[in-house]
Amino acid sequence: MEASLSDAQRFRAEIVGSITDIEAESWDSATQGNPFLQHAFLSALEQSGSATSETGWQPYHIQLSDITSRQTVGYSPCYLKAHSYGEYVFDHAWANALERAGGQYYPKLQSSVPFTPVTAPRLLTTGPADIQIKKSLLHSVTGAVQQLSLSSAHLTFLEKNEAQLAAELGFLVRTDQQFHWMNKGYSSFDAFLEALSSRKRKQIKKERRIALENGISIEHLRGNEISEEHWDHFFAFYQDTGARKWGTPYLNRCFFSLLQQSMPENIVLFLCKRNGKYIAGALNFLGPNTLYGRYWGCLEDHPCLHFETCYYQAIEYAINNGLGWVEAGAQGPHKLARGYEPIKTYSAHWIANEGFKEAVDRFLKIERHDIDAEVEYLTTKTPFKKG
Repeated sequence: MEASLSDAQRFRAEIVGSITDIEAESWDSATQGNPFLQHAFLSALEQSGSATSETGWQPYHIQLSDITSRQTVGYSPCYLKAHSYGEYVFDHAWANALERAGGQYYPKLQSSVPFTPVTAPRLLTTGPADIQIKKSLLHSVTGAVQQLSLSSAHLTFLEKNEAQLAAELGFLVRTDQQFHWMNKGYSSFDAFLEALSSRKRKQIKKERRIALENGISIEHLRGNEISEEHWDHFFAFYQDTGARKWGTPYLNRCFFSLLQQSMPENIVLFLCKRNGKYIAGALNFLGPNTLYGRYWGCLEDHPCLHFETCYYQAIEYAINNGLGWVEAGAQGPHKLARGYEPIKTYSAHWIANEGFKEAVDRFLKIERHDIDAEVEYLTTKTPFKKG
């Protein structure tokens, strides 16, 4: 597939049907160290069978080459999607509307990391960020939509500057919000608490005390400290949560073993133990300056244990290890009272049908206004001392 005419003399795009067919070192040089973009992470998704054509995530990665130098200059992680599950930017209503009007929404092209609502680049450049390379990647995305007669393309949880660039090329921009914790130079968890209002500080101390009242202890395991037995326990927790939330968990047991083999240095596992038995756990991924909370599960219900394991342990780990941020996943206004602040997220959408595009555009203008108002309001409700 050729890039757009404006870039045709410089770039050529090709589709690669598996991340394993792309050189790992080249791909990783473009990821800025984000653990979810790493070749090992995406490879584990594919090799485990978690993200394949059989699960509705057919790999369709874009690889961009400079014709003159014959060097690879950019990538975009893409998938042909047969559904809208595992994306966390919800377009089911769009699909229903188009199909009620006689159109066909699926398959669609999705640029994202499967099952991972984490902001990261979607337009990857192997060298210094080059606007023309990023534009050519976007043109390659729209070219794939036209070539395959797809309804649309969606770049989800991309960075703000990439969303703005996409908007310049005719993509529709959608916003949402998550809740992230920011390290403001705290020397300890107690120092963080001192920045909160008295009422919120007392509430967090109470929740931390309640969480461990039943003789529960929490272990921190990183990298090669994690055994297959630990993963067996955690997978049981993950399955329980998945079954209760969305029916069938997206990831299988093999996926976690592959992660352990290929990128152990990026894994931090919190496991809760009571009476010598593991009862709950939270899986985190470590980036250059961020701890990403991803999956939580439990076999026993204990008051406040979720807050302690997923939020307070993560904050304490970030402070103790000099990290700037904790991202605790999608949604969850309850995180606000625990020191996590509202942050806007971005996605960009290319709609092939002009009439449908106009309808979606009208909807997004209203939605963006509502998101702006909500973020502004919630920012005034953080638990930090005023003034």
